[in-house]
Amino acid sequence: MLGESATEILDRERRRGPAGHGHGDVVTIGVAVFGGILILNSYLAEKLFSRTVDPFAVLLSALLGSLILALPILWSAIKDLVRGKIYMNELVALALLAAFANGEYRTAGAVAFFMLVTITLERRTAIGAEAAIEAVVRLTPRQARRVVEGREESVDAFDELSLGDLCRVRPGENFPADGRIVSGTTAVNQASITGESLPVDKTAEDEVYAGTQNLTGLVDFRVTRIGTDTTLGKVRSLIADAEQSRLPIMRMIDRYVGYYTPTVLMIAALVWFFTRDINRVIAVLVMSCPCALVLATPSAVIAAIAASSRLGILIKDVSLLEIAARIRAVVFDKTGTLTEGNLEVARLQPAEGVDLAELLLVATTTEYHSNHPAAEAMKRLAREAGIQWQDPEEYSEVAGKGVRATFGGRRCLVGRESWLREEGLDTSSMAATFGEQDTTGISIVFVAREGRVLGWIGLRDAVRAVSAEAVRQLRELGVRQCCMVTGDNEAVAREVGAKIGVTEIRAGCLPEEKAAYVQALRESGILVAVVGDGVNDAPALAAGDIGIAMGAIGSDVAVQSASVALMNNDLRRIPFFIGLARRARLLMNQNLAMGLAFIILGLYFSTIGIVTPVVAAILHSTSSLFVIFNSARLVRSGEGLQVPEAR
Repeated sequence: MLGESATEILDRERRRGPAGHGHGDVVTIGVAVFGGILILNSYLAEKLFSRTVDPFAVLLSALLGSLILALPILWSAIKDLVRGKIYMNELVALALLAAFANGEYRTAGAVAFFMLVTITLERRTAIGAEAAIEAVVRLTPRQARRVVEGREESVDAFDELSLGDLCRVRPGENFPADGRIVSGTTAVNQASITGESLPVDKTAEDEVYAGTQNLTGLVDFRVTRIGTDTTLGKVRSLIADAEQSRLPIMRMIDRYVGYYTPTVLMIAALVWFFTRDINRVIAVLVMSCPCALVLATPSAVIAAIAASSRLGILIKDVSLLEIAARIRAVVFDKTGTLTEGNLEVARLQPAEGVDLAELLLVATTTEYHSNHPAAEAMKRLAREAGIQWQDPEEYSEVAGKGVRATFGGRRCLVGRESWLREEGLDTSSMAATFGEQDTTGISIVFVAREGRVLGWIGLRDAVRAVSAEAVRQLRELGVRQCCMVTGDNEAVAREVGAKIGVTEIRAGCLPEEKAAYVQALRESGILVAVVGDGVNDAPALAAGDIGIAMGAIGSDVAVQSASVALMNNDLRRIPFFIGLARRARLLMNQNLAMGLAFIILGLYFSTIGIVTPVVAAILHSTSSLFVIFNSARLVRSGEGLQVPEAR
């Protein structure tokens, strides 16, 4: 009710559920309409039929109407006092009691009527913003079709489904859990999690996620995550954590709201002492209700969270909105961020006396346990060539440098040329072959066995279609520095930078060097956002003022390693997020200024008798609704943002 913070209103309504607050609003509107009719009847009877209508009937209509309208507000005020809290309910309740004591029944009824209407509209509009979030997290179906020995059985998706179960999903149904397709092909709408506008084709071995919609085919999938462990469950948790967090200005308002009511009561007492005009006192009490001020920040925050969540941008703490609005530098990782991350083998250069098959066999066997994109590219080529790699006897990975393994009793290395030199190997003969071939834009990986360099493998990665557009949009927003840090070589980094418009480049960086570069930028006095894949770039993500993990769908590490997680790989979400944060900050300032202006001017004009109690109630309603509707403009932000390339 009146006086509670917007987040407390939403918390209470969330516990009641959609049906609960819907029923409560119907009752409130019913009470307001019935009581309003009685008050209007008393007005009309006195003005139009004063000679024929019994004055007692007019008085009774006004009294009953005002009691019906005032009781919900008085009851809320009593409950607040019982809980030991003083909100704005008490101000309105005192105004109503003062009107009753003075016999101003119609005034009390009119004030209560506008207050009840405002309460309902505030609640419905504020919760409407949150409904955009709730629509995302209510997508997991309650029932699942589990397949046991070829027969389907309906089970509870939350209580009875287990890891490893085989489930069947028909076209038009939502997936009840995360899993991996066993049989069938289909197109899946993942917009509920990633915000992608285009469906994604899925076939055997592809991952599917709870709450996403199966569009075209009948598929069976093996459950890999259930309940709160699913991707959608993590999305729900992140959204809930964000809603419960506070901006600094929200914490300040919460801290001082307890002093507000006593101050207003003192002002009302002074007005009564000097004027002896009860209507002025009532107007002061009504006009001083700071609903607009209390709603100013939370309403904008909830609207911003709703807009970002719809597009697959998960914000862990709303205080990040304040930081994001002031970002002036963005540092990108290259592989998997600015580029697709789907490396392909572009060159194979064996040493003298080494054939291509041997070079590829040693490379893929050494990289057997690696999930790096380079390792996956080598394995794809070996599979196409019919080369079967082996399981090494020993395996270890050196972060940012390469991997070492032992198989067949021989020690093998795959990694950077500089790392092999550190390990005491002579790479000069193979490095000389660079000039014999076009290695522009190619990342080079050296392969060695038992102290001898067997050759090198060149890998190429495609630049994302939207990378250049995202960088351009960031510059338009006033981001002064768009930088790229990568462990790749200088030539590849320069080529990618030229394609997307990034001139500040740091190549050949180890993970700790990336973090040091980010820290140096921060020490120069600017706020820095770091964009990476959330796995290899964890130190750099943690070093920035904001860490943004790309492509976090299905990745526990990515969701946990950054302060903001993008559930897809559309880089345009980053300038959208920064722009959204700036619009949210602007709306908060507008709301706060409007709320303060209404209160200060309203109190002044109420004190000198220009604003009557009824007009004060109307102005109060107007200010609150202005704040709500002004914030609600953020909810529809980004509706035109779509992923351009088909999957």
